[in-house]
Amino acid sequence: MSMHRPDSHMPGVPDPAQAVATAARLSVAPMIDWTDRHCRVFHRQLSRNALLYTEMVTAPALVRGGALHLLDFSPEEYPVALQLGGSDPAELAEAARLGAARGYAEINLNVGCPSDRVQSGTFGAVLMRSPDLVARCVAAMREAVEIPVTVKCRIGVEEQEPRAILPEFLSRIREAGADRAIVHARKAWLQGLSPKENRNVPPLDHDLVEEMGAAFPELAISINGGIGTLADAEAFLARGVFGVMIGRAAYQRPWDILAEADARIFGADRPAPDPVEIVAAMRPYLERHVAAGGRPHQVTRHMMGLFAGRPGARAWRRALSELGTRPDAGAESLDVALAAVGAERDAA
Repeated sequence: MSMHRPDSHMPGVPDPAQAVATAARLSVAPMIDWTDRHCRVFHRQLSRNALLYTEMVTAPALVRGGALHLLDFSPEEYPVALQLGGSDPAELAEAARLGAARGYAEINLNVGCPSDRVQSGTFGAVLMRSPDLVARCVAAMREAVEIPVTVKCRIGVEEQEPRAILPEFLSRIREAGADRAIVHARKAWLQGLSPKENRNVPPLDHDLVEEMGAAFPELAISINGGIGTLADAEAFLARGVFGVMIGRAAYQRPWDILAEADARIFGADRPAPDPVEIVAAMRPYLERHVAAGGRPHQVTRHMMGLFAGRPGARAWRRALSELGTRPDAGAESLDVALAAVGAERDAA
C-alpha cells in the first residue's frame, strides 16, 4: 500500500517541536510487531493529540540496507516519532536525517529493548552500560537534525544499581543535547529473562522515575512501565511528571486508554468517539489497503481490542479472526464483525 509522507513545511502540519511538546503528555509506546502504520492510523481515530511512535527501525537497515520503505507513514498519523536502534553515531546521524526528511516530528533512540535480537546488534538496553557511547550517538543525531532528539531507556540493567547509574546516564544524554527522555521504570535483564518477562518480572520503581523528572526538568521525562489506565496517567501528570507513555494497555484496550484522552489529558473540547464510529472511520482506510493488494488482517488485527470490556467483545474478536484468514475477505469484514457484536448484545 502506498503511503505518502507529510512534508514538515506543508501548510497545516504543525512545527515538530511544538507538536511533540504538547503530544508527549500522553504517548503510545513503540512496540516491535505491534505499532506499525496500520496500528497508528487506528489509534489516531481514537486520539487526535497523543504522540504515536513507530516500532523500532534499525539504523543499519536504513543506511546500509536502503530499506527506506520502513519510514513510510501517512499524514493522518501525525504527530509521529521515529524510533531508531543502533550504536554507531555516524550511522544514527544519517538515519536521523532520513527520518527528518520524511517528516517525522521526533527522532527517538532505543536504549531500553532487552531482546536477544537487539543485543546481537549492540543496541537497545545493553547500551545502558555505555553512557559515553550513548552520549556520542545523541550528540551526532542532535547535530544532524533540527527536530527533537529523545532517548528511551530503562532504570538500569542486571547488576547495575539504578539510583547510582541512572542520574549519571541522564546527565550524559542531557549534556549531549537530548530534548526529552522516556524512562521505563524497570530494570532490564539481558540474560535469563525473555522480552515478555522483562516487561513484568523486574520490580517497578515509579518513585525513582518521578525523582529523576524533578532532578532533570530540562529533560521533560516521561514515565513508562506498568501504567494500565488513563486514570493512572492522570495521577502521574498531577504529581508533576512531564509525560506518560502507555504500552500494551493502549493496544489491548485502545478505547479505554485513548478515546477520552483528548478531553482528559489535553483539555480538548471533543467527546469520546463511540467504538462504532471508530469502525466507520477505519472502513475507508481498510478499503484502500485491500484495493492496493493488502490483506484485511494486517489492519484489523490492531482493532481486536476495540470493544474490550463491553458487550459483544468476544463476538467482535472471533469474527475478525475468522474473516482475517479468508483470502477473499475485504472491507466488509468490519460490517460482518459489527453485526456479530449486535447479535451477541441482543442475546445477552
